[in-house]
This record gives sequence, structure tokens and C-alpha cells, in this order.
Amino acid sequence: MAFLTDLRRAPRLVTIVAFAAVALGITYGYDISNIAGALLFLEPDLGLDNTELGSLATAVVIGQIVGAVCGGSLSNLIGRKKSMFVITIGYIVFSVISGLAPGYVTLLLARLFLGIAIGIALAVVPVFIAESSPANVRGGLLVAYQVTTVIGIIVGYLVCWGLALAESWRLMLGLAAFPAAIVFVLLLRVRETPHWLMLRGREDEAAAALRALDSDRDIDHELALIAGEINQDSGRLVDMFRGHLLRATLFVIGLGFFIQITGINATIYYAPSIFESMGFKGFGSLLGLPAVVQTFALVAVIVSMFIVDRLGRRPVLLTGIGIMIVSTIVLVLVFSLGGEAGSTQWGTIVGVIGIIAFTMGYTFGFGSLVWVYAGETFPAKYRALGASLMLTSDLVANAIVAQFFPDLLDLIGGAGVFAVFGILAAAAYLFVFRFAPETKGRELSEISSYWANGAKWPTDLVNRPDTRVI
Repeated sequence: MAFLTDLRRAPRLVTIVAFAAVALGITYGYDISNIAGALLFLEPDLGLDNTELGSLATAVVIGQIVGAVCGGSLSNLIGRKKSMFVITIGYIVFSVISGLAPGYVTLLLARLFLGIAIGIALAVVPVFIAESSPANVRGGLLVAYQVTTVIGIIVGYLVCWGLALAESWRLMLGLAAFPAAIVFVLLLRVRETPHWLMLRGREDEAAAALRALDSDRDIDHELALIAGEINQDSGRLVDMFRGHLLRATLFVIGLGFFIQITGINATIYYAPSIFESMGFKGFGSLLGLPAVVQTFALVAVIVSMFIVDRLGRRPVLLTGIGIMIVSTIVLVLVFSLGGEAGSTQWGTIVGVIGIIAFTMGYTFGFGSLVWVYAGETFPAKYRALGASLMLTSDLVANAIVAQFFPDLLDLIGGAGVFAVFGILAAAAYLFVFRFAPETKGRELSEISSYWANGAKWPTDLVNRPDTRVI
């Protein structure tokens, strides 16, 4: 409960930032899962074939990649706050158009542009939260974004279930506009982040923003740290691939890729198909069971939110990946020993438990820490660009999984697929163990010093207890 205590003591502006992250996370999560329900009814209503249905799911992913690539530059150009306004307006407009689309082409374009808005959000939101939060609650707030994303996924499945009898795919898609509208209103009350204001040479406004975020901090010292961080860097994308930034860049690209290539979105996008293969039937099972799975995932990510600023980033991340590895072994055994997962009652039960454990491991570790490392890793001039690179790598892996999972399942079966995911999860564990720094309790400028010092804590920081690498 320490996180909630610290948050209650935080200035009102930090609370508003937290609520904005909550509402935007719900919107993002809802947009991930609502298409699973809508696809069940789009085919008969609009007369779509399998290729067109697949394109509707893939269009959002392609849009996300475009948005993630552009998000960092947009955020540096117009600011974090204005970028957040662009995101929320995109959510509102293209969600409404999706719900009102008269035909396939309009719906496809709406989903594509909605994906662009989502992609920008993936790059900008963690930076906005990281730069708008005191160090003692920063990790928790970044994880809170994942908490509300999972809530949004659950809400999406449940809304689709509730609207299934009416076969109202239009409402399923259009309702995403409501939480986005809440974010728009909240953004009217927040400030631009001090780091971006310093990037633009607006020191007085940056000082005022710092006071609003934490009135007890040494403002002059913080401004000096931010100025030093900014002045030593050029802010060019090309410089992220050389010198001391190369290590940080390769780390976030590798982490982003492992987050998705280990297969989590296969269990979200194709959840109804997976449970149907286990012998479940009816909308209650095909849309209700994924909601149950995500409810367990929500518990895992809430636990992560409360402990990430106390226990540390590395223990949480490594524990989550370890759970994923164990659950893939269970699923391989289920499919190998029982053929199809639904061939026996026990096989079905163990298979469902395996899916739940896999998802919980992901949300506890990868799902929570992706936003933390995306927001913390880079200096101010590169923070948004770095988040873009990380999320672009993440989304490319997402597209690979989304595209090839069905064919791979047909080709090598459930045991083979989860064996591949398990091997990739083991590789991810080794990658994180070797390269992920422990950043709990660190100011953003201190984290920048870690990478500038060759991925080692400077001697004046190394003896602090919260820099211990385990």
C-alpha cells in the first residue's frame, strides 16, 4: 500500500496525471480486445471474407508501427501535452468513424488511423508519465498504465459479450471514444513536462512545472541536472546508434522485441479460437473465458504496481518471465500428452490454467516493466525517440506473431508453438538478466549517467543501496 500512500501525498497535478493515464490505458486496452468480438459479426453483416477480416486486425498493428515511429519526433516537436491531445482526438474521431463505417474500406481506414493514434500513445504516454512524476511514485504510475490497459481488455471482452446477442459490432468499436473523451478533459488541467520546457529553453516555466509536481524538491538543483543532461546531447536519432547511447538503444530494442515475440498477443487476438479448440462453445465461453484470463492478469499487474518501486525493476521482470517459461512447459505437456488440449477434461483444465499462468507472468513482468523502461532509459533529448524505437521493435514483433501464429499452429501444433514461445522466453530471461539495470528510486538524470558511464553506475552513485544489481 506504500504506492497509494505516496500517491495520496503527491501534489494534485500528479493525481490528475495518474487519472489521465488510467483513462487512456482503459481506452488502449479496450481497443485491443474489442476487435475480437466485432470480428464475430463483421463477416455476415458486411459480407467480408477471411482475408478482409484479417486485414481489419492487421491494419491496427500497421498503424501502431507508423505511429510509434513518428511519436517520438512529434513529442519533441510540439511537446508531450499537445501530443497527448493529438492522441485523444485520434482515439475519439476514429473510434466513432469505426462504429459508423458504411463499408469495409471506410472501416479499414478508420482502423488504420486509430492504430496510428495508438502507436503515438505507446511512444508518448510513458515519457509523459515519467517526466510528470516524482521518483518515489514514477514506477508505480508507469505500471498503473498497464493495470488500466488490462482493465480495458477485460471491459472490451465483457462489452462484446453483452452486445453479442444484439450483434452490434458498431457499438463494440465506437464505445472506445468515451474513455478517450475523459482523457481530453483531464489534459486541460495538466502542465507541460519540465524536461520538454527545458528542451525549449523555457526555464521559468520548467521551474514552475517542477514545483507543481513536487514542491519539496530542490528546484535549482533539478533544473541544473536537467540542463546538464540536455546540453551534453544533440538529440539526433543517428547519435542513438553510436557512442554511449548505443548500449541503451540496443537494450530497449531488444527488450521491446522480446516483449511481444514471446507470444502474449497470440493469446489475446486468437483467444476465442484457442478456447474453441479446447472444446468450449457459445459467446459466454468464447468471450467470457478470455475476460476471466485477463482478470487473473489484472491481479498480477496490480501486485507488480505495488511492489515495483520497493522491490525493484529487475526482480519483478525476471520473476514474470520465469513464470512464462514454466507455463509454456505446462502447455507443451498438455498438447503433447493429450493431443488437442480439449481431448480430456483434465487436459482442458490444465490448459486453461497454463494460459492463465502465461498471461499473469507476462502482465506481472513484461507488461508492467515495458512502460517503466520506455520512460526511464534515455536522456531528455532522446527519451521520446527512445520510447519510439522500443515500441516500434515491440510492434514489429507483434505483427510477426499476429501474422504467423495461425499458420504455425496448423503446421507444428500447440505443443510446437508453445515450445517456440518457451525457448524465446528463456532467451528473454538471459537478455534481461545480463543487460537490464536496476533503476528504482533513481532520478531520470541519474539513470542517464548509468548509460553514459558504459552501463555502469558512476562511482558517486554505485554505493547507494537502490543501485544494487541482483
